[in-house]
Amino acid sequence: MVRALVLLALGGADPPGHAPCRVLYARTFGTPPAGPETPPRQRLRRKEQLLAVGRQVASQCRLLQSSSGRQCPPQAPQLPDEPLSLQDAPGGLFQLSPGDPFPERAAVAWLSVLSLAVALVCDPGENLPLAEITLRRLAPRLVASLRLLGAGADVLLRAEAADVLLDRLLPHGQMLFLNERFLRDVDRELGVKTSR
Repeated sequence: MVRALVLLALGGADPPGHAPCRVLYARTFGTPPAGPETPPRQRLRRKEQLLAVGRQVASQCRLLQSSSGRQCPPQAPQLPDEPLSLQDAPGGLFQLSPGDPFPERAAVAWLSVLSLAVALVCDPGENLPLAEITLRRLAPRLVASLRLLGAGADVLLRAEAADVLLDRLLPHGQMLFLNERFLRDVDRELGVKTSR
């Protein structure tokens, strides 16, 4: 099962004054474990956990870019007019040990798109190849739901579009084997343009 999805804007490329990553959208699945904390405190803890995952994903992205000799993307995402193809988009997997940031172990599958990253936080026994395939199918659709604010660096996610998309492609955090016909129907229903 998928525990959470995180979409983040990666920080700047230069270590001396780089901007921290910024979580644009996050969604958790399942019910949080019951504890002595109040609901506002639980929400704050979940936000902190997802931000910690975002920082680790941003670190993995920078590490992969520096080891491959690629230029880091500009700090501001420049969204293309044409649909994206993510065949060669960099991505990876890593494990989160217990207590860092979740109480139990978790696996994270991530994919870098432009200067954004999308990550799925999964149970440790989850089908990770399916998680990677799901990310490659989900990422261009999430990027299509972004919109630039003015000519500058600000990006907003239309959260309602992302919620509907996740309800269809990750219902209750369950990954589906997505075929092309189903994806075309979802794209048509939501008015999303993606590459084939």
